Amino acid sequence: MQSSAPNMEESEITGALVNETENVKEPDKLKRMENGESPGALVNETKHLGEQEKDKTTEEGQVEDQRVTEAERERQEWEEKVAKAEKEKAETLLSKLAADEKRCRCQEEFTKLKGQENEALRERMMVQEKHQEELSSINSKNTELKREIQILKARLAEEKAKCGELAQRYRLKNDIPEKKMKFMRLENIKDENMYMNITCLCHIATKIPFRLSQGEALITFEEECVAQGLIQKHCHNVNFESKMISMKALPVILERGVTFELHAKISRKQINVSNIPYLNIPPEWMRDKLELNLYKAKLGGEVQNVTYDQQSQMALVTFGQPIAANNIVRYGKCPFRTGERTHFVLVSPIIEKTLNRFQIYSGISRRTILLTGIKAEKDEDDESVQDMIAIHFQKPRNGGGEVENVKFVSQGAKVTYFENDTENVI
Repeated sequence: MQSSAPNMEESEITGALVNETENVKEPDKLKRMENGESPGALVNETKHLGEQEKDKTTEEGQVEDQRVTEAERERQEWEEKVAKAEKEKAETLLSKLAADEKRCRCQEEFTKLKGQENEALRERMMVQEKHQEELSSINSKNTELKREIQILKARLAEEKAKCGELAQRYRLKNDIPEKKMKFMRLENIKDENMYMNITCLCHIATKIPFRLSQGEALITFEEECVAQGLIQKHCHNVNFESKMISMKALPVILERGVTFELHAKISRKQINVSNIPYLNIPPEWMRDKLELNLYKAKLGGEVQNVTYDQQSQMALVTFGQPIAANNIVRYGKCPFRTGERTHFVLVSPIIEKTLNRFQIYSGISRRTILLTGIKAEKDEDDESVQDMIAIHFQKPRNGGGEVENVKFVSQGAKVTYFENDTENVI
């Protein structure tokens, strides 16, 4: 149908051209006949025109065939282009379908990821709320603990103040007075294990201070009954050469004191080694080096055992002979050689100290009384007053007895000390 349509159109066009030509020629013929031309000439001319027309028709047919060929070729080109476009259209549709399917999958994946993100966001919000609650709880607890710490610090300050007061009250001197010792005999050693350590016992009792003010005197008697009798009588008149002095006898109330026993045990076979240099070697090698250096120092005998602590750089060394530790401790330092360098380690004895029978005591002196209200003259010295007091209270008719000591203060104040004597303090 498509191929026949152009031919029909071209025939119709050709016929129209012929008719139009004849229509054009007919007026010219009539005009020439009017001008006197003969019909034969006209016929010849008509034949000639017919031949020209025929030739023209042939040329037009050739042109028409050429046009048909070009149209056919153009039609084929357009058919190829249409087929190619249809193919591209089909491929585009397939690509579109694949893209739509992929888009659907991506949309589903995006929806799924969005849901997971929302779920994670909700969980994160829940965790944050939980953490916020925990943080609030921790902050409240922290505030309570700070309050408790402040209370405890206040209590600690009070306790420290009390401890300071007690320490001031019961403070002891660190210096122990030197005592002369006399060794009476040397015992034979039957069991060496009994003498592996040196032990000593010190019984320490603090002196109790007593403040003696101006115009007061302390008098100590040999017998307790004399002091107690004078306290019961209370008022006494003492003749001070030119005048009679009235004074009062009072008991001596003492402050608190302490007494304890200090036991010390010094090992004769063990010493403590400190200031050991750090070496990047195993502890077993360090123990061997310590043992070898102490043996080579010729300060002691054979080393039985070495306990080394790498963190504190200290060691406990045990010797085989009791005298070995004493020889080393006497020097205080011992050379320790590591290759070409020599260090000095510190050696010290192992001393175990224990405190036993710690007691706090207070009471009233049994044989000492306090005399108050003594008004001496300015020209009288303390010794003269003390002698007159001793003479008066030595006489039995005055209720007195043998006097051990008299202490008088005419001006200012003095502190005297009482020892822990079971016969003098109750």
